[in-house]
Amino acid sequence: MASIDVLSGGRVEVGLGAGWMLSDYEQSGIPYDEPKVRVDRFEEGLAVLKGLLGPDPVTFEGDHYQISGMDGLPKPVQQPGPPILIGGGLKRMLTIAGRQADIVGINPTIPNGAVDADAARSGLASVTDQKLEWVKAAAGDRYDDLEINLLNFACIVTDDREQVANDFAPLFGISPEDLLEFPHALVGNVDQICESIQANRERFDASYIVVQRDAMEAMAPVVARLAGT
Repeated sequence: MASIDVLSGGRVEVGLGAGWMLSDYEQSGIPYDEPKVRVDRFEEGLAVLKGLLGPDPVTFEGDHYQISGMDGLPKPVQQPGPPILIGGGLKRMLTIAGRQADIVGINPTIPNGAVDADAARSGLASVTDQKLEWVKAAAGDRYDDLEINLLNFACIVTDDREQVANDFAPLFGISPEDLLEFPHALVGNVDQICESIQANRERFDASYIVVQRDAMEAMAPVVARLAGT
């Protein structure tokens, strides 16, 4: 990552999380440890990573990582290091993010290791309000320097958003009204999606929006419309 930061002239962002997708673990042969272990390991790894991207050699003694006087090379262009993006859906991860990240991704909770109905219900707008409060409490005075990130699992460009909401909401056990204000899905025509993004910025301070690869072309008119606003 430091090499890419050097080669790109300081354009790298480091996106991190504790790891939630069960298929990642199954396919790579890594044990899917309980959440506490994954978050403990993540918190130690974050300290090591930030140290190695920084200017000085790192010594660290933890339960999961032990580092002795290691100097991360090359040094990234951005100092004290590239921006750190941490995503999470529960209080502990969002508290770590509020204290340590430059960009905080407020995500649904993924209790079953996959995007399903339980995950959808944990990402409702009312639940996201609470998650944002956890971030604010942890960040304290540094909150104004943070950027809030929302990941969108679905972007559906359509002229009949109500019908789409009626069709898809039951699949996730939520109401069509909840789906239309769901912070992690964008549904509607270009104007309506732009309005949803602006509403999320007002409600959740979200200025960093992520879409899936298969939505990039469909979202191009939205990007063009909102660029510079």
